[in-house]
Amino acid sequence: MVYLQLEEIEKFAKENNVPIMQKDGIEFLTKYIKENNIKNILEIGSAIGYSAIKMALVNDDIKVTTIERDKNRYDLAVSNINKFNLNKRINIILDDALKIELNEKYDLIFIDAAKSQYINFFNKFDKNLNKNGIIVTDNLSFHGLVEDDSKTNNRNTKQLVKKIRKYIEFLKENKDYDTTFYKLGDGVAVSIKK
Repeated sequence: MVYLQLEEIEKFAKENNVPIMQKDGIEFLTKYIKENNIKNILEIGSAIGYSAIKMALVNDDIKVTTIERDKNRYDLAVSNINKFNLNKRINIILDDALKIELNEKYDLIFIDAAKSQYINFFNKFDKNLNKNGIIVTDNLSFHGLVEDDSKTNNRNTKQLVKKIRKYIEFLKENKDYDTTFYKLGDGVAVSIKK
């Protein structure tokens, strides 16, 4: 039953151009959460709740706080989370992640929102990470355009690709974290706090 519902969310996302994590990316993330005994997660960018649900389903004692600023997506995420009876373990906040203040500490922060703001998200929520905590970032390949932006002539897309490249450099040069890049899904980075 759970599987069918997840497939429905995946189908809806595909048909309505809602960006959700690619299959091998989310499988990598959920496996990582399980293997590293992650219990408390902050997600920047809920979309329709897909990854929050997948992360919460890894184990019964996992709690996820997720932030979404788009009201329509937020409403869909709330509905999807309720379908899975996960509303006690997934706390979804309707707001702009850069405008809210959270005091809680998290084992893992998952960044999957506005790519142009990745450095700002990283710097803002770094203080909310537990000692030896982990920041996971998705979409670092951006459909292969980060490796080769000649595939697009769109000026806005090229600007976005530049910002993602800048974020990748930021991660490589960040002395407080050890970052590993994975060519999975749409490009995933795992940054472990030193």
